[in-house]
Amino acid sequence: MEFQVVKRCKSSKARLGEIITDHGRFETPVFMPVGTLGAIKGVSPDEAWDAGVKIILANTYHLYLRPGHELIEKLGGLHRFINWSGPILTDSGGFQTLSLSKLRTISADGVTFQSHLDGSTHFLGPEKVMEIQRALGADIIMTLDECAPLGANHDYVLASVKLTEQWARQCLEQRKDNGQALFGIVQGGIYPELREMSARGLVNMGFDGYSLGGLSLGEDRRTRENVIRSTREFLPEEKPVYLMGVGTPEDIIESVKMGVDMFDCVMPTRNARNGMLFTHKGRLTIKNAVYKEDSSPIEEGCACYTCSNYSRAYLRHLFVSREILAYRLNTIHNLYYYAHLMSEIRQAMREDRLAEFSHDFYKTKEKWRETNV
Repeated sequence: MEFQVVKRCKSSKARLGEIITDHGRFETPVFMPVGTLGAIKGVSPDEAWDAGVKIILANTYHLYLRPGHELIEKLGGLHRFINWSGPILTDSGGFQTLSLSKLRTISADGVTFQSHLDGSTHFLGPEKVMEIQRALGADIIMTLDECAPLGANHDYVLASVKLTEQWARQCLEQRKDNGQALFGIVQGGIYPELREMSARGLVNMGFDGYSLGGLSLGEDRRTRENVIRSTREFLPEEKPVYLMGVGTPEDIIESVKMGVDMFDCVMPTRNARNGMLFTHKGRLTIKNAVYKEDSSPIEEGCACYTCSNYSRAYLRHLFVSREILAYRLNTIHNLYYYAHLMSEIRQAMREDRLAEFSHDFYKTKEKWRETNV
């Protein structure tokens, strides 16, 4: 992987960049839709690509359980298996130490999981996680980490940081010279001194990029931004920085200004399946009766496939009728919105007007709220 900073913002820490992988290049800042099981729910790879998606995320733990990394490798690797020719990033399964906390036991060697599928027992340590990700063939892979829960006390988070650093070192020792970029994951909860400790330890090891994990778990926005801002100071300028699991448009804009390059979140796809659609003015709940006879698209001027062909009235009809097409069309729009938002951010950076773009973004939403109270 090659990462290059193309331009730095004059009004903030934001930077315009480019990442080149064996499966293509993409510009940063970038948003990566979540395809946990090798699929972005509701859409085909071609539809995602046409919506502007350039890189997707898949999950090591879930693909290990089903269909299995050995099968995927036998069939040509994850890119061929899912028919996606662009770059892929795989999470290590570290988040599942939190999300599946009732089904796992953590030790110094790794994590023992009880499968949520059939109850079988599985062990994932640094060596196994690296083996799985090599077999999947993702362009960017993650070290194994422990994601501490929100509210965990200082001693617990300190132990978590030390364990995450130990696993990161072991993952680094297991890496092969196969072109995969390996990112270390900074943990430390909401404790600034532990975030600094984690960041410094990982930077000393020399990873290809650095991820900020353990956020968007329920902490308030100010706390989250303070953690991002303070931690970012300890990460090298020549390496990409990836903020994991944080994904409201507002969070993205503010994090870009703090020097974050990569984002992922289930929000655009999950909200689409729940009938919540993103627009530049605000969020639109398509099931509301006000759209029953509305012949306009989700958003005027939007060039996505959904807005180019269908009305709010039809999309509402599909959603309240629980037609599968509703979820597909809603997802296409939300993916396009996120991809287009990132494109607008990058263009604003090229033209040295990111501060103006940010101001207009919030002003448009505020004006819309005032007129729709």
